[in-house]
Parts: sequence; C-alpha cells; structure tokens
Amino acid sequence: MIDAEVLRLRRLRDIALRTRALGNVLDSVSTVEHSIFARSAFLCWTVARIATGRLRAHPYLSYQQGPSRLRAMTDRVFAALLSWSARRRNRAFTVCGEELQAVAREVDDVRALTWSADLSDALGRMQMQIRRLANEFERGAQIETGGTALPRAIAVARVEPSNSLDGLAAENSWPYLAI
Repeated sequence: MIDAEVLRLRRLRDIALRTRALGNVLDSVSTVEHSIFARSAFLCWTVARIATGRLRAHPYLSYQQGPSRLRAMTDRVFAALLSWSARRRNRAFTVCGEELQAVAREVDDVRALTWSADLSDALGRMQMQIRRLANEFERGAQIETGGTALPRAIAVARVEPSNSLDGLAAENSWPYLAI
C-alpha cells in the first residue's frame, strides 16, 4: 500500500465517521423505528471499519493510527449543528442524503484506485448498499419538499443492431492489421 492509498483510506474513514455521527443524531430524534438514518449510520460504520481494517494491516505504525478523540468530538459537534439546522428547515433527508453521497464518492474513488482485490470487492458490496440507501433518501427528500415520491420508470432505449462498418466508404475499408 502506498502513501496516496493511505491518504484516500483515511479520508474515506473520516467522511464515513462524520456521516455516521450525523445519522446517529438524526436517528435519535426520529420517531420511526428502524429508521433510514440508523441504517445510514450502520452502513457508514461498516465502510469506516473496512478502511480502518485495511489501514491497520499496514506495516508502518504511523499508518495504523485511528481517528483521534478530537476528531470524534468534532464530528459529533458538526453532526449536532447540521442536524439541528436540517430539522429546523425540514430538510433532514436531503442533508443526510448529501452526506451519504459524499461517502459514495469517496468509496468510488478508493475502489477505482486500489490494487487490492479484496478491498475492491468489499467496497463494491458497500457501493450497492449505498446506492440503494441513497435512492431511499432521494424519495424521502421528495416527500419532505412536498413532491410526490413516484417510483422511477426505467427507460430502456431500444438499441438497433447495426454494423459499425456500414458508414465507411470503400476507400476507407482497410484490413485490420493482417499480419
């Protein structure tokens, strides 16, 4: 593991823990049992554990460090202020969904640039779960803003089978590297 990958994993862990703190705070004020906010907190905790486990496997002790207590306290304060603001403006689903999208972008980044097959596989499973949860947040945000949450119609474009060489003129038809 190289230094750039360690930095990406640390950034992923930090964003996941910050989003987890926000999910926990929003879940504590939510009246619904098995809330979507609790599921987002659990999902972010899983992502943070994957990143932490990969960092702890590094041979250098300085790379194995976890987040500091100051970082955890800062995340809780940030989450409390953000959740207070979101609840006050009736935008809890929107705010938490945006934070979950930030986690999704970091997961995409780490997964795309890692050389480790097991890390890529674990993050791939997390990507699918994050996308499902993000769709639920999007529906909740539509309801929150007064819109209707209709299921999205998946438009499948009809693809006509065509030969890619149809548009080429006779003078441009070169043989493909006949060796």
